[in-house]
Amino acid sequence: MDWFTAPDYWMSRLVFQRALAGVYLVAFLTAALQFRALLGERGMLPVPRFTARVPFRQAPSLFQLHYSDRFFAVCAGTGCAVSLALLAGLDGRLPLWAGMSLWLLPWALYLSIVNVGQTWYAFGWESLLLEVGFLAVFLGNDEVAPPFVVLFLLRWILFRVEFGAGLIKMRGDACWRELTCLDYHHETQPMPGPLSWFFHHLPRPAHRVEVAANHFTQLVVPVLLFAPQPVATGAASLMIVTQLWLVLSGNFSWLNWITIVLAVSALRLPADAPSVPDAPLWYEVLVLAVAALLIALSRRPVANMISRRQVMNRSFDPLHLVNTYGAFGSVSRLRYEVVIEGTSDEVPSEDSDWREYEFKGKPGDPRRWPRQFAPYHLRLDWLMWFAALSPSYAGSWFGTLVERLLENDRDTLRLLRRSPFPPDAPPRFIRARLFRYRYTSWRELRETGACWERTYVREYLPPTRLAGVSRPS
Repeated sequence: MDWFTAPDYWMSRLVFQRALAGVYLVAFLTAALQFRALLGERGMLPVPRFTARVPFRQAPSLFQLHYSDRFFAVCAGTGCAVSLALLAGLDGRLPLWAGMSLWLLPWALYLSIVNVGQTWYAFGWESLLLEVGFLAVFLGNDEVAPPFVVLFLLRWILFRVEFGAGLIKMRGDACWRELTCLDYHHETQPMPGPLSWFFHHLPRPAHRVEVAANHFTQLVVPVLLFAPQPVATGAASLMIVTQLWLVLSGNFSWLNWITIVLAVSALRLPADAPSVPDAPLWYEVLVLAVAALLIALSRRPVANMISRRQVMNRSFDPLHLVNTYGAFGSVSRLRYEVVIEGTSDEVPSEDSDWREYEFKGKPGDPRRWPRQFAPYHLRLDWLMWFAALSPSYAGSWFGTLVERLLENDRDTLRLLRRSPFPPDAPPRFIRARLFRYRYTSWRELRETGACWERTYVREYLPPTRLAGVSRPS
């Protein structure tokens, strides 16, 4: 079938596949390095406890059948190895069916992780990686030209990502309609990057331009993805530029990078496509059947997008095949941070020697400049941002975090930048306090060298010891 394939997108497919393999690699590496403290048998939210109460049909996962920390490590390590193989182009050297199987493996492994990941994996980019990764299985390899219908469905995902995010902003916080959200967002975003301080201090008219450009890119440009070339390439290129701007302004895990990967699939990159035979019939039938299924499943995300009660980042099936997306429907005006401290004193008091734990990404010491971590995802740091918004976000895991810090648990301490206590001398008590953070001005930065100024707000967790860990209030 001549209409089935799109040879002009041969190079676009190649770049898309290699870039997607890179995102997979980061995702599996993040899981491998963090899972023990977060989800392990002695983690803050242990997988065995989750699988004991949630049936397989609601959360399909290999870990529903068996769980051990060693088995999780093997799965995450296998995901890293397969991602590296795909990054090196191994799928192109295999028969078509074997190449498809190789792409199916990281999808199944990452689905297994996400479906038991609980709040640590409740981010929109997890479902986005799974939805894109599932489609990548059917994109073919060097034996066939790229199927047009799969390229169309990749654009359909990109459209929903951008247009859904644009709609949730217009329906959500009034500051998006008033073009004022970026007066606050660079300061209050979950994890600022090394340039976020400078973005925040741009002139207010520049912030208005930023918001207006965002609305144009998310509400107008996505429609042009379905226009003839070169209009579609122009639309995708503009989205890539916008995403790179976001990469510079903050740490949003791999959300921006996988959006860029999606946009690459819509580019018509110049290259001479090799001559290949027609796709086998079984492949064409399979691709068309999967496409029909995904189009049918798109009904609920579309209904959500056009609803006045639109929700962000929700999956409508346990396989995460078709999802709804969105980000920052509301923007915080003030930044709060939970600061965790410990003391070795036998009787804690305000005059005790309280020492602060330092996190890798979230603000702590006002003089410590933020670093770039994305696309790597610091899951605990992100959840600490939510915990500062409301203790209800921390109720399921914060108490266990405190317990592990009181024990000087090695795996938990690896999630931090620095512990103020030596390995053989854990603290006797730990407390948590809530502070308001704001960026310093240019003058304050010159005088103090600090990029943050913080003010004590209230007690978040009273001094706690192992005999009885309290809950945040």
